[in-house]
Amino acid sequence: MAKNVAQSATLASLDQKLAMAKRCSHEGVVAGAKAAVVATIASAIPTLASVRMLPWARANLNHTAQALIISTAAGAAYFIVADKTVLATARKNSFKHAPNMEA
Repeated sequence: MAKNVAQSATLASLDQKLAMAKRCSHEGVVAGAKAAVVATIASAIPTLASVRMLPWARANLNHTAQALIISTAAGAAYFIVADKTVLATARKNSFKHAPNMEA
């Protein structure tokens, strides 16, 4: 009987940790997607403008190069912001549940 109670408490704790991990990762995905949209706009405008205005860019940056510049900025922004958000949320949650250790 005591073993079942301990197992159910452990399972409840694991379910709670799993739910918190899912929430942390979801927040990271949302923040990363927002950052990717901003980075796409922020890199697309100067890239496309430079291809129209600068002779060197017009001669050397074809459509594939332009897409690569824009998508690289968006991908980097997504992963950087998602990673930082997940780590910040996990850190906040770990300190929330930690006991006070004052000397």
